[in-house]
Amino acid sequence: MTQLHSTIARVTARIAARSRDSRQRYLDLMAREGDAHGDRSSFGCSNLAHAYAGAESDQPTMAFTRAANLGIITAYNDMLSAHQPYGRYPDAMKIYAREVGATAQVAGATPAMCDGVTQGYAGMELSLFSRDTIAMSTAVAMSHAMFDGMALLGICDKIVPGLVIGALRFGHLPAIFVPSGPMPSGIANKDKQKTRQLYAEGKVGREELLKSEMGSYHSPGTCTFFGTANSNQMMMEMMGLQLPGSSFVPPNTPLRSALTRAAVHRLVAITRKGADPRPMAQMVDERAIVNACIGLLATGGSTNHAIHLPAMARAAGIILDWGDLDELSSVVPLIARVYPNGSGDVNHFHAAGGMGYVIGELLSAGLCHGDILTVADGGMAAYATEPHLEADTLSFRAAPADPLDPAMLAKVATPFAPDGGMRLVQGNLGRATFKSSAVDPSRWTIEAPARVFDTQEDVQAAFKAGELERDVVVVVRFQGPRANGMPELHKLTAPLGVLQDKGFKVALVTDGRMSGASGKVPCAIHATPEALSDAAGRPGPLALVRDGDVVRVCAHSGTLEVLADLSGRAAAVPPPPAQGMGRELFAMYRMAADGAEQGGSAMLALAGL
Repeated sequence: MTQLHSTIARVTARIAARSRDSRQRYLDLMAREGDAHGDRSSFGCSNLAHAYAGAESDQPTMAFTRAANLGIITAYNDMLSAHQPYGRYPDAMKIYAREVGATAQVAGATPAMCDGVTQGYAGMELSLFSRDTIAMSTAVAMSHAMFDGMALLGICDKIVPGLVIGALRFGHLPAIFVPSGPMPSGIANKDKQKTRQLYAEGKVGREELLKSEMGSYHSPGTCTFFGTANSNQMMMEMMGLQLPGSSFVPPNTPLRSALTRAAVHRLVAITRKGADPRPMAQMVDERAIVNACIGLLATGGSTNHAIHLPAMARAAGIILDWGDLDELSSVVPLIARVYPNGSGDVNHFHAAGGMGYVIGELLSAGLCHGDILTVADGGMAAYATEPHLEADTLSFRAAPADPLDPAMLAKVATPFAPDGGMRLVQGNLGRATFKSSAVDPSRWTIEAPARVFDTQEDVQAAFKAGELERDVVVVVRFQGPRANGMPELHKLTAPLGVLQDKGFKVALVTDGRMSGASGKVPCAIHATPEALSDAAGRPGPLALVRDGDVVRVCAHSGTLEVLADLSGRAAAVPPPPAQGMGRELFAMYRMAADGAEQGGSAMLALAGL
């Protein structure tokens, strides 16, 4: 086995040392939970009867044998294209469980919202906190304590992190993620982006824009760009929480069905009642979290995971910060270019070698932990393979040793970029994330006068009025977790891209979010402390910036600063809390949320995790 890179070993050791006490508390809790809730037969007969009443033909197996019973947590709805295929999964999974003498029940469902639908509108302000709601929904489902393993059906942005967080609090049980796969490729990504910019410039109408968008997002399956949803799938493989090569197999295909069947069979095998128990608490350790970070960096994945990774880690008693991501990024090269960082989408990525190639290349270079406990036998080496069907039999073969498309995948020795492209920038404006992998190096340093806004709608209005036709750092504040739930500001991508294409030096600084679709404009995002005052009444530095202040953002030096004296300035008055679209119901989350670097979670903060 290739020796682990010294920087990765050092960062992992630092995380483990920092997390020693909290990790031990978590493992002790999981041991107690396993002792207390490891066998449903200790429940009273009335309790059991309630749990078995809806199981019909499975009742005798549940009641009178010691067969494993799997709890299915589903994020199904048929408004999300990625989750629409899940409607048929539970019935099939029950059959697959019976094939190996086990049973399965839908333990519960979680909400699943789509940032692509709510982008730029009021509903987006519920998005980040839907992750906490999903985690708690998972806990409610599992609280019946009737299950020996968790089958987790979820793909998109906050849904997978929420499922991970919730499932980890039941980490005395094994868990496996069961994906559904991406939709077929639609129109070329460069054509879609061109139409968006033409619309932003007023050169094409709404009808042409809608036709373009529907040519891209057109059928059941995950959206095919490498945003947060597909980054989730990549990370579940890097953490060993789903079957090798299962992320990007299309829905409603024989291979997808075979993988779902194999996932159920494998989950039964790794329960306490199976031959090879693998509790989730043991699987998700510091090495698995570091592997997820490495996968994110090597593939140029979504910046949203600078928030989600610390939150998921906390649920397992592990403390991860942006300094860890930044140091890992310095040694993990970018070896995949998937739209928006390249021209091809995840279907092209999968065809070119996909996750099997990426993991094999990282392992051979000592750039990820190969010895983690995974749902598959053989540790991470098992993930340097790809699934295929031969005469209806599922097997796994070695992934390509070389890229099948050199424009999409590269060797570690000759990467697209020498680092992972997710950098920490910091200074008198706080700490923020800068995704350099999508930005031309000539734009990694921007120094220009600020134009300060409190909403993205105000930015759009200023753009349409021609007020931003100059070198400018656009500062959008009061977009953090405490202010309004930290929405994505993806609708700013097109106008800022237009300004950049006109030759202006443009950057965005915000305490809001941008996803893996953030595009080519340099952005210092997730700025923390956020502008809104914290619980002690201290405003973040963004609340002190004024129009005309010169702001410097530099990914080379890791700088985020305003070249002005902020002392003595009064903080800007934040907009009043918004109402409507259910936002008022989430006031509790906003009031209790912690910083973006800690995960932007009210639930974890209140739980003391």
